[in-house]
Amino acid sequence: MRLENKVAIVTGASSGIGRNVALLFAKEGAKVVAAARSLDKLETLENEVKEGGYPGEIYSVPTDISKDEDLKNLVDSALSKYNTIDVLVNNAGILDQYKSLENIDEDLWMKVFDVNVHSIMKLSKLVLPTMIKNKKGSIINTASVGGLHGMRGGLAYVTSKHAVVGMTKNIAYTYADDGIRTNAIAPGSVSTNIASSISDPDNKTLEKLMAGVKIFPKFAQPDQLSPAYLFLASDESSFVNGEVLVVDGGWTAY
Repeated sequence: MRLENKVAIVTGASSGIGRNVALLFAKEGAKVVAAARSLDKLETLENEVKEGGYPGEIYSVPTDISKDEDLKNLVDSALSKYNTIDVLVNNAGILDQYKSLENIDEDLWMKVFDVNVHSIMKLSKLVLPTMIKNKKGSIINTASVGGLHGMRGGLAYVTSKHAVVGMTKNIAYTYADDGIRTNAIAPGSVSTNIASSISDPDNKTLEKLMAGVKIFPKFAQPDQLSPAYLFLASDESSFVNGEVLVVDGGWTAY
């Protein structure tokens, strides 16, 4: 019950890391506002928590995080139902077809930044007044080892995740005196459905990526990531702020 009575927004909650985070938070007593585009998958998640007798609960809010009106509706819905927001998990993200500089087009570049960067800034800004008023809050951003190293994806993806790391640290220091902690988690490769979006990979980037495969330990399962989010959401991490927690099975230790 480490999150008893806490209200947490989790984006990308219909699958992968986000789904496992939402389930674990509900097991720990949180009221989880689950956001994703697929209402059917959110309702499945909601029913799983109800039928499992979890101490927490899931409140589904269909959301396209690339749309400003959806982000506002997400926060308004959370406040209308629960009157507060204690935790924000900015988890939703997309890849970029592993495009290199010579092959990236502006539309794909902007799409990646709208989802991976702009949505985090906008959603964090929307929850900020409530957290400042309460003098407490935890914002957790899903970065990537691609936000710490150059060859863990295509140009737009790697650049966007570097931006997430910088944004995390800036918000953390700026609002520390307001009782708000902002941290990021940098996963390695995780078995999720995000790779299913890859349909036209850039061979130049893949050639460079494959050179590092021999030092790659293994894929993580999403439930191996969610405990890290629980730690940062709970009071156990009360003195952790502005950090990037790498959870990659030792991939970047080489």
